[in-house]
Amino acid sequence: MKKTLVFLFAILISAVSVLAQNTEMSVEAKKLYNEGNKLLKSGDYNGALAKYDEALKINEDYRLYYQKSIALKKLRKYEDAEKVLKKCIKLNPDFPNAYNGLGTTYYALKKYQLAVDNFELFAQKTTNKKLKKRAKKYIAIAYTKLAEEVKKEHKTKEAIQYLLKAVDSYKYDAAYLLLAELYNDTGEYQKALEAADNALKYRGKKSKISKGAIYYYKGLALKGLKKKEEAKKAFKLALKDKQYKQNAKYELNLIKKGLW
Repeated sequence: MKKTLVFLFAILISAVSVLAQNTEMSVEAKKLYNEGNKLLKSGDYNGALAKYDEALKINEDYRLYYQKSIALKKLRKYEDAEKVLKKCIKLNPDFPNAYNGLGTTYYALKKYQLAVDNFELFAQKTTNKKLKKRAKKYIAIAYTKLAEEVKKEHKTKEAIQYLLKAVDSYKYDAAYLLLAELYNDTGEYQKALEAADNALKYRGKKSKISKGAIYYYKGLALKGLKKKEEAKKAFKLALKDKQYKQNAKYELNLIKKGLW
């Protein structure tokens, strides 16, 4: 959870550049805005907030609210950031970055459906193709979190639907891994095998999931499909994963004893 949040905040779109001279802010508000941005960039988040608040007394500008929301999130004041971003959107509903900001804020608050909704709005409103693609990944991550939540409540079918939405948005390896697990639970072994293979296919170099975990669920799928030798190979590869090592050993012992 924490690592994912670090990833999300690392790519937040920040308007910390100096304002152009043809904006509607007054000279004094613009000066405070730029001072706040410098403090934000240096890590003095409380100092930045003070500058933005001073500027807002002069000009109620959507960019000031947006920058203020970044400082608030840096201070982990997510509820306050949510309120500020809503003010930003009220002033400028067509400002894409505000929806991205709300998406990451809701993600931090574990309000994953609201995070999805705002990432989708961001994807619709931004004209930057690279950022559109990035938003699709955020959507997939949030849907995967929703799936994890309902899985804990034993709502397997609902979890699968969230995961299918996730991979429809972005080929996310963690979503495919969880799909492999859940399809094995429901006895849909061919689908479980396909999900495991996709987890391997789309697993990035910086992925948080191990190949061993994927091979364990691939092994279970192959076991369900009665492909004994292929399952054996998969479980041997799963031995490399600390979390799944014992489970893989158990399955291999069953094969050795001829119990399946």
